Amino acid sequence: MADFTQQPSGSRIAVIGGDGIGPEVVEAGVRVLEAATEGVGASPLSFTRFPWGCEYYLEHGRMMPEDALETLAGFDAIYLGSVGWPTVPDHVSLWGLLIPIRRGFDQYVNLRPARLLRGVESPLAKPGSLDVTVVRENTEGEYSDSGGRLFRGTPYEIAVQDSVFTRRGVERILRYAYEEAKGRRGLLTGATKSNGISITMPFFDEIFREIGEEYPDVEASLMHADALAARLVLDPERFDVVVGSNLLGDILSEVTAAVSGAIGIAPSANLNPEGQYPSLFEPIHGSAPDIAGEGVANPAGAIWAGALMLEHFGRPEFGERVLSALEATLAAGTKTRDLGGSASTGDVTEAVIERLRSH
Repeated sequence: MADFTQQPSGSRIAVIGGDGIGPEVVEAGVRVLEAATEGVGASPLSFTRFPWGCEYYLEHGRMMPEDALETLAGFDAIYLGSVGWPTVPDHVSLWGLLIPIRRGFDQYVNLRPARLLRGVESPLAKPGSLDVTVVRENTEGEYSDSGGRLFRGTPYEIAVQDSVFTRRGVERILRYAYEEAKGRRGLLTGATKSNGISITMPFFDEIFREIGEEYPDVEASLMHADALAARLVLDPERFDVVVGSNLLGDILSEVTAAVSGAIGIAPSANLNPEGQYPSLFEPIHGSAPDIAGEGVANPAGAIWAGALMLEHFGRPEFGERVLSALEATLAAGTKTRDLGGSASTGDVTEAVIERLRSH
């Protein structure tokens, strides 16, 4: 894990704007990060941009160069905008860029915090009622590339895709979740579907209980994912940390993002907790090609993801400053249209920077 105050050259961040609104929001985040770290030694953060994504694919036949992981390995973190474009199949774009980075750098924790920020109206939650972190397993589970199709184009066509759950993979994500809960309110909910998935989910449940014996101070319980999704909507304040497999964690974090008021607010951290490889930070929204280039995209998710990056660098006070400035900006009414406002991407960015510089 990098500590930019201790490095003469600062922390090196690889920036991949990606597709659609990705370059717009990630550049907004870069400007906010630079403002947040002004006066912290010489060049505390340095950014190197890479033009990888769907446009690169349409020109070169691949989402990023063959040696991309070797290049990225020399950085302290990766800052990603978004991936996806209508003319490139989703499985091509995702499996050509984001998933190779996650797996190549063993970013096995996908951390997705959700809070109802001041100035944001939720269709479901009351102010102060939502503060949930979803911990999602990020490198195996249901998102495997194991399987295949037979008898294509015939009435007998078969498609098989395997879920891969390893003891090592399940243990380490659950232990991370228990530690996260221990540092928060001490409540952990495990998402399962063992009433319908009869092998991998009971395996997950067994390990959840085993590791729970090491954490007597954490109140832990398992809940079927469909019921959990409903309870997150109806009663979000009863939850603290939620942990799930790759698929279930993905779905549930979209639920908590929606409850927080808008997908455009939600951040994500793809972590290699041991620091052997760089971690990746991104908003969870898509590339939104329908509004790309219009200057109306919500930069909040990318800015919050930048705050998570600062926390990862060992400076949580810097991350909290960024989040506080973002929240104050939204509370003052400077909001993009997805939040009911009329501000542009640039308006929100400038307002956040101004608050950082004046407080």
